[in-house]
Amino acid sequence: MSIYKPAPTALLRYASTVVPGDDIDTKRENEIGGKTLHAHPERVSLESSTHPLNHEIGITESEKEIDMMAGIRADLITIRHTFSLEEVPRHALYLGMAGVIPYLATSLSTVYLAWDLNHSAAHGTGVLLDAHTAAAALQVLEPLQIGYGAVIISFLGAIHWGMEWSNYGQQSPANTFARYRLGVIAPAIAWPTILMPVEYALIAQFLAFNYLYFQDAKASAKGFAPPWYGIYRFVLTFVVGATLVVSLIGRGQIVEYTGHPSRPSDKLKQLRESQMMYLEKEEEERQRRIAEEDEEGGDEEEEEEEGEEDGEEENGDDE
Repeated sequence: MSIYKPAPTALLRYASTVVPGDDIDTKRENEIGGKTLHAHPERVSLESSTHPLNHEIGITESEKEIDMMAGIRADLITIRHTFSLEEVPRHALYLGMAGVIPYLATSLSTVYLAWDLNHSAAHGTGVLLDAHTAAAALQVLEPLQIGYGAVIISFLGAIHWGMEWSNYGQQSPANTFARYRLGVIAPAIAWPTILMPVEYALIAQFLAFNYLYFQDAKASAKGFAPPWYGIYRFVLTFVVGATLVVSLIGRGQIVEYTGHPSRPSDKLKQLRESQMMYLEKEEEERQRRIAEEDEEGGDEEEEEEEGEEDGEEENGDDE
């Protein structure tokens, strides 16, 4: 019975894996073997007698610290280059950023007034304004924000008319029609929002801004608008969209004070009711004036009758 010996198998495996041509330099081996090794006890230490795990003996390599924030910094650099506004003309950039200031002002004011109304309901009084004043200020902010949004949306559509008239990009009947169509669609969407309840109007304008951004980005990619126009519109649309969302959130906190969103026809109904009330007051005033004139006319007739009676009595006395 033979005993299993793994050594010959390992040697056979090693021999079969030797790279062909890797011959041993026997001459060099003999020269090294003929040298005498000299002892150096002073070099022997605990460190020299152990094999390091991270590097070979005699080669000192410092451990590199792992930068845990490297990935985040790389992502931030990518985002900064992606949304860079360096190619945007300075005048367009400054005026565009100034155009979002009214949105920021109305949005932050809405949030503050909502907070002040809630504070007034909880503590009996507001911080800077009472409940009635804050509610009245909200009523003023509504048409300002919605009207300004309608103007800006119309302006974004008119930009494509300007590019068409300046012959920017490739000219073709299809491109011309697309530009004119977009310039007409923008105000057609924007101005009906002023008749809607404020919540519906803000949502409609939010969707309109995003629709126009996608159209502008498409035009920029196809060469119908400047190359920088797409990212420029993205940044401005992001700021405007964020302010609209903040306004909606702020108004959602005070729906119990301002009422639930009404139908679009409610404003027209209120307008008709106010007109009817005005006509009724006008009719009442007219009837009052007629009654006063009749009373004055009756007094004059009575005076004339009394005068005639007195004259008849005097004539009778003379006779």
